[in-house]
Amino acid sequence: MNSTIDTQKPAATETDAAQSQADDSTGERAADSTGARTDDPYADIKSPRLRRSINIGIRSLVVGAVIAISLGAATTLAWLYIGAQHQLHAQADEAAETAHAERLALDYAVNAASMNFKDLQAWKVALVAGTSPELNDKLTDAAASMEQIMVPLQWTSTAEPLVAKVRSHADGTFVVDCFVSVQTKTVQAAEPLQSTATYSITIDSNNAWQITDVGGVGKVVGPK
Repeated sequence: MNSTIDTQKPAATETDAAQSQADDSTGERAADSTGARTDDPYADIKSPRLRRSINIGIRSLVVGAVIAISLGAATTLAWLYIGAQHQLHAQADEAAETAHAERLALDYAVNAASMNFKDLQAWKVALVAGTSPELNDKLTDAAASMEQIMVPLQWTSTAEPLVAKVRSHADGTFVVDCFVSVQTKTVQAAEPLQSTATYSITIDSNNAWQITDVGGVGKVVGPK
């Protein structure tokens, strides 16, 4: 009797141990199946509503950051566009003013080089047209002196424009070099003489685009 009872005790012990291990394994699987993922940063947060609130908050921050970056980029592009437009307008205005100064100077040079001893009054009017009061007086005196030479020589000249180029531009004052093709006839020449007249004309755009100075070849090419 005692021998039989002692033999069965180890068997019961092994069965209990196996059952305990099975129960532990089942418990672990149950915990794994119902528990949170091990890589979930919010695994310790058991409230689904709180986890959703955190996720929504993070998404809102990301969306807000993207919108802020987009607005910043759009603002930068807008400023660059406005700056480029201003620069283009400034360049266009400068080009228009330069072209106007060159056209004004070349027209004046052609009229100043065209003269006929039979109608010197028309030439005198053209010579002072568009000039400042100070230059008007100087040119009027010069025309009176030239008349004493032109009439005896029976001077007649016609002029054609060649080219005008702004040499300098500062504070609204343009200095324009003009080249005019001139044919001159006098009683001393059997055939018309062909020459090129060169003028240096100063224009003040701040004062109704008045011509304030007129020079000849010496002013264009500079001192020798």
